[in-house]
Amino acid sequence: MGTALVSKSGRRLIPILSGIIVLSSCRGFFVNPTLTNITVTPVTPTIAVGSTKQMTATGTYDDGSTKNITGSVSWSSGNAAVFTVSDNGKITANEPGSAGATATSGTISGSTTVTVTVANLSSITITPTSASTNAGDTMQYQALGTLQDGSQVDITDSVTWSSSNKSVATINSAGLATAVASGTTYIVATSGSITSNTATLDVN
Repeated sequence: MGTALVSKSGRRLIPILSGIIVLSSCRGFFVNPTLTNITVTPVTPTIAVGSTKQMTATGTYDDGSTKNITGSVSWSSGNAAVFTVSDNGKITANEPGSAGATATSGTISGSTTVTVTVANLSSITITPTSASTNAGDTMQYQALGTLQDGSQVDITDSVTWSSSNKSVATINSAGLATAVASGTTYIVATSGSITSNTATLDVN
């Protein structure tokens, strides 16, 4: 039995020690929240070759709370040739291209796509500007980047290629278009916020 307080009237009050024991034992019922999701920000950033970008990992827990866990997760790059990422989430851009930046803690991970562009790129020109081919054939496109100092560089393999009508022709990451069926499609190349001229491809 714990020590009890006695009032002036002689009545016993709640035992002090017993109450302390009960409160202490309740602490064992509280558990740490469990991590359920990781969000990586900024979302789909674009940075130039030679630049750096600080990423942030935010953890969401099963009790609804969130926490900055940038320094406690494991960071990885989907393509170290394009960019590397340090233990604290800082990205260093190496060459043009796109890859995923992933933050992992245990079995939980989150990621976003990072695009690295040519430094000081001012415009993109793709060729041929107009072409015709037959279904089943291929057509190679080239992207030439003009830098702010006026110099030019071949960026065919580092831009993002797209076809406006994939049922007519598709185009891969190296600028090689494959004709699918007769019709017309339009080809463009982008790097960050820079978009090329539009090339017309007719498939017979």
